[in-house]
Amino acid sequence: MTLKTLLLGACSALALAGIASAETLTIATVNNGDMIRMQGLTDDFTSKNPDIKVEWVTLEENVLRERVTTDIATKGGQYDIMTIGTYEVPIWTKQGWLLPLDNLGADYDVDDLLPAIRSGLTGDDGKLYAAPFYGESSMVMYRKDLMEKAGLTMPDAPTWDFVADAARKMTDREHGINGICLRGKAGWGENMAFLTATANAFGARWFDENWKPQFDQPEWKNTLDFYVKLMNDAGPQGASSNGFNENLALFQQGKCGIWIDATVAASFVTNPKDSTVADKVGFALAPDTGLGKRGNWLWAWNLAIPAGSQKAEAAEKFIAWATGKGYLELVAAKEGWANVPPGTRTSLYENPEYQKAAPFAKMTLDSINAADPKNPSVKPVPYVGVQFVAIPEFQSLGTSVGQLFSAALAGQMSVDDALAQAQSLSEREMTRAGYIK
Repeated sequence: MTLKTLLLGACSALALAGIASAETLTIATVNNGDMIRMQGLTDDFTSKNPDIKVEWVTLEENVLRERVTTDIATKGGQYDIMTIGTYEVPIWTKQGWLLPLDNLGADYDVDDLLPAIRSGLTGDDGKLYAAPFYGESSMVMYRKDLMEKAGLTMPDAPTWDFVADAARKMTDREHGINGICLRGKAGWGENMAFLTATANAFGARWFDENWKPQFDQPEWKNTLDFYVKLMNDAGPQGASSNGFNENLALFQQGKCGIWIDATVAASFVTNPKDSTVADKVGFALAPDTGLGKRGNWLWAWNLAIPAGSQKAEAAEKFIAWATGKGYLELVAAKEGWANVPPGTRTSLYENPEYQKAAPFAKMTLDSINAADPKNPSVKPVPYVGVQFVAIPEFQSLGTSVGQLFSAALAGQMSVDDALAQAQSLSEREMTRAGYIK
């Protein structure tokens, strides 16, 4: 055997050893546009960290929540990084289920994170337990051309009555245009995110100060009646199956006059590559009813590391890459500033290039800053959360109520029956969990 052969063999062995020793991170995430884009840019991370491989598990929102909750509660160890929301972070931190993010690097700049977003991800010890990939509130997105055709002008801060009137006037079913598209798909983070935030504006609340459910009160009746009637008059067929992604597709295809949903959608509806109405979209604050509260929520999709992880160091490197300033610049270079993940950093909203490229920037930031998780409704509440109730039981309870309200939208039961059943099951669950004495 020649020296050359021996050297080649040694090099091959070393290469194979390097491949074998590469650490694989399994990341569970949601099938939203910004996360899909992140997967396409992962080579930027792995080229800088050749000892780390990345595998993605991409799931629909409701399925993701179910899978990661089961995995972390049972210490399954299936995922090294989880995409979780503002709802889970404080609850899971108190359970000791998440690792603190102590080593994101000197250039990460934690203080640049928007205070409204950062506060929901910080434990009682002052440490960050999840890093925000994108943050959002909710707002009105509408077709300026259809609004003009209806002889109306959208105010910057509309009422629900104005929105409903405009939606009915913009509806043109003969040409496939629905006046309004709103979430109907059952799920605590799907239709109930929208309906809970909307209910706040109508003066409704999930529980009174003694944790008694409030679905038997007139404010909830007004909310659900208004929603079902509006969707029947001006919404798309099969609306009870539509969540964020379905309504995004309808709006991009020119089939919705008004869509009220997450501010993160703004870059997608104004992107001419994806949206047939990109140059016709206007924005406004989420509606109110004159009672002092708007239906704008507060949310972030975040990356977190389960406690007990054997790959915490590699996982934290990835999180620092995906949620750092450099990632925003990477997306800007590839896709333009309008398409960077929004709602996480103060510096982004101070960036003149972003302000110029993103006509929705100010409305997004104003909506995020206007949300008040500690005082979400007109009347006092014992919980924190705008579009959710930050207690462990809400995940199951919210989805059960969401199924009832989705059935009411589909015409499978009356609004009164849906509310009565929501009241009954909520009273039963809250008594069983010890909230109602």
